Amino acid sequence: MKLSARVEYGVRAMAALALHDGLDPLSLKEIARSEDISYQFLEQIFADLRKAGLVESVRGARGGYLLARPPNEINIGDIVRAVEGPIAPVNCLVDDPGSSREPCRHRGEACRARHVWEKLRDRINEVLDSVSLHDLIESKPEPLVK
Repeated sequence: MKLSARVEYGVRAMAALALHDGLDPLSLKEIARSEDISYQFLEQIFADLRKAGLVESVRGARGGYLLARPPNEINIGDIVRAVEGPIAPVNCLVDDPGSSREPCRHRGEACRARHVWEKLRDRINEVLDSVSLHDLIESKPEPLVK
């Protein structure tokens, strides 16, 4: 299982905002430049983050984006769900009416593997929901091993 670039970039951009918390808004251009992310791609991601209530936009010459809540009140799971939708390792667990993925209704409880997929989904959610943006920016990055 691999998380999408939308998730990776969304988390990196939100970390940039968290590091800047309490200061002036950050423009998407600043975030795109500092995080080496396509500006156009970041615009799409921020539309989802704003719709989810995770960021607020500020208009004007000194405008940009701010976190909508303190960094300790936004967890990584919030960001993942904002940019990707519900976390479900297999289609049969998706219960999202707006989703293009169709849940597996024809097998339901007869599926022998369903409990494994549910445990996996639950553990993924537990991990993502246990780390806040504050935790993320306070942790020391692991050195790259070559």
